[in-house]
Amino acid sequence: MSSLRRPPPAHPFHVMAKPIGPRCNLACDYCYYLEKEAMFPVGHRFRMDDAVLGRFVADYIASQSAAGLREISFAWQGGEPMLMGLEWFRRLVALQTRLCPPGYRISNLIQTNGTLISEAWASFFAEQDFLVGLSLDGPPDMHDAARPDRRGRPSSSSVLRGLDRLQRAGVRVNLLTVVSQANVADPVAVYRYLAGLGPEFLQFIPAHERLLPDGRRAGAPGRGDKGAVLAPFCITGAEYGRFLCAIFDDWIARDVGRIFVQHFDEMLGLLLGEPAGLCVFAETCGTALALEQDGGLFACDHYVYPEFRLGNIKARPVGELAALPKARSFGKDKQAGLCATCRACDWRFACNGGCPKHRTAPEPGGPGRINHFCDGYRMFLSHAAPSLRRMGALITSGRPAAAIMAEPR
Repeated sequence: MSSLRRPPPAHPFHVMAKPIGPRCNLACDYCYYLEKEAMFPVGHRFRMDDAVLGRFVADYIASQSAAGLREISFAWQGGEPMLMGLEWFRRLVALQTRLCPPGYRISNLIQTNGTLISEAWASFFAEQDFLVGLSLDGPPDMHDAARPDRRGRPSSSSVLRGLDRLQRAGVRVNLLTVVSQANVADPVAVYRYLAGLGPEFLQFIPAHERLLPDGRRAGAPGRGDKGAVLAPFCITGAEYGRFLCAIFDDWIARDVGRIFVQHFDEMLGLLLGEPAGLCVFAETCGTALALEQDGGLFACDHYVYPEFRLGNIKARPVGELAALPKARSFGKDKQAGLCATCRACDWRFACNGGCPKHRTAPEPGGPGRINHFCDGYRMFLSHAAPSLRRMGALITSGRPAAAIMAEPR
């Protein structure tokens, strides 16, 4: 531990590190991060250097171990983090191994579009036990409509080739799907296609971005977003609700215990009285930070705007920045900013207003803002809660949740 800087008082948090910044080899229509390139000077070198990497790894290990965590989890995203190259990741793992204190364990998650996965990459991820989150939006026609490369060409064949290499190498793979206008109309086709690829874990994220009159992406709600309208690829709350209900019905009939769908697992836990596992549904947030390639630390991956910059880890340890009043205030604002409609809602315990970035709809009959996906959240909970509660009863009685598939409905 002598090579690690003294950590601040223990405060558990998580960092999503972006070693390549917003650079990517795809041009997904709904991506909210490509535009972050404009925050940096023309000619900026979007690449985390060894000095920033070394500072981050050392300080993050120190802060997480001080918080009592025996497993220290690193998450790598972009842009497309694999553009850093395989040798950079080899140096990363060597650094983590050298700095990890005795009795602790390092784990790594990488979120990738999957197009760059070679046999060498797959072998590396297997050898180092990386968990790989792979972005795939459903059948090729749906995926390619939303996720072309920088020249407008389809990307699905490259992604599927990468997925095959990962699976043959024995790498743990989770699939992440953005629900947009490209795939929202046929939820069962999306779900069955993804389920047929053999994943254990699926995540469905609704597309939500707003455009200013001049075509630029709008900023955080209530901050320079006058005249903003929903982007064409966005889905409505009702569309998201119908999508979730349809795949829930298919999942509960055939895949409980075999495939884990993040939204369903999260709602089951909340109905059982467990604390939220996702910041989206937690009462407060502010513990899922974003680190840019130059060392800049931000309060949230969805709030990488200058006004939400906490500082730079080259000047102050990451744990110290995470504990700043500005960071704590950001997290508490999620609860403090709830409108009256949300506060009175029967489903508040399971939603807590959702992500503040999505609070862009006018409050019905009130002065505040409500989550754009509120209708969808309420629709899904009303539809799925009876079955989820039954699954909870099975679990508490010592039976597997999968037993619900044999029960009449």
